[in-house]
Amino acid sequence: MNKGNNALYSFLGGLAMLVVGLYFFMNKVTVTSYFFQGVRFGRFDVAGGVIVVPLIIGVVIVFANPDSIVGKIVCGLGVLLIVASIISTTHLQLNQMTLFEWILYMVLIFGGTGLLARVLFQGSGNKKDKNN
Repeated sequence: MNKGNNALYSFLGGLAMLVVGLYFFMNKVTVTSYFFQGVRFGRFDVAGGVIVVPLIIGVVIVFANPDSIVGKIVCGLGVLLIVASIISTTHLQLNQMTLFEWILYMVLIFGGTGLLARVLFQGSGNKKDKNN
């Protein structure tokens, strides 16, 4: 076997290990969000429905005057505010697993990452052989 095939097999094996490890690990994570129960920005508690108000104002301005830059900016900020509030209210919880599962997932994830890194960051392979 030549060096090119070994690199390809290492790359595919590392990629498979990484994907399988991440898949099994992510199956152990529960994601919840409480967006409509309210959002906290610093010291301010804001009701979930109030977050949508800037977007509504921006849409009204854009429909009233389609060439308005202010309306487009307010719409964009409204969308960014909604996305930021959803992200800030998302909660990740790692479900219970055995030590064997944890070690297996970590070996798959970091072993696969190591194989990928070895292939991706190795030398170019076009080095001249000293005997020729």
